[in-house]
Amino acid sequence: MLAPVMLSASLSAQGVFSNKTQSVVEKVIQDYPNHFYNIKGELVGQASQASRYKSTLELPGAASSIITLISAPGSQQGSGWTCTLLRTASFEEASARVSEVFSQLNNSIVTAAGQKTFILSGQFEAPQPDKTDNMVILTLLPGVGEMKKIRVEILLHREGQEWTLSIEVNDDLTDMRQLALNKPD
Repeated sequence: MLAPVMLSASLSAQGVFSNKTQSVVEKVIQDYPNHFYNIKGELVGQASQASRYKSTLELPGAASSIITLISAPGSQQGSGWTCTLLRTASFEEASARVSEVFSQLNNSIVTAAGQKTFILSGQFEAPQPDKTDNMVILTLLPGVGEMKKIRVEILLHREGQEWTLSIEVNDDLTDMRQLALNKPD
């Protein structure tokens, strides 16, 4: 009788039952087939090919959560959700958070509405302070149907002396970083 109690305590300590990051990302993934329509808030900016909306769903303590919709004439449409988790001058703090977020998301189970159950899986690569962009990519396994296009990226970006950590859920064809360079004011 003691073993199940210990197992339950161990799983809870690992965040299996109380993982807010995984829960929010799962809800974002569930709305991916709708181009994030159900979590799209007010329009915050627009450029020639991209519209940016505030997300109604974000992680506790996040600086911002934005949905970007791309519609370029004659090309494929794309969409993405970006949640900025941390801005800091400390590489060590940022690197530790990358590891923490990866641990919360990797091998987590995602059930998409009307779809089957998937496992979010990726290969961890420790961030390097000499790289401007450090990225860990997670994908849904098995990759079938429309859901095979989804990428969850944990991105650590350096600009000057500041490190920014974000989670992105997007099409494998959508380069949210490139769009961020052209973002409207």
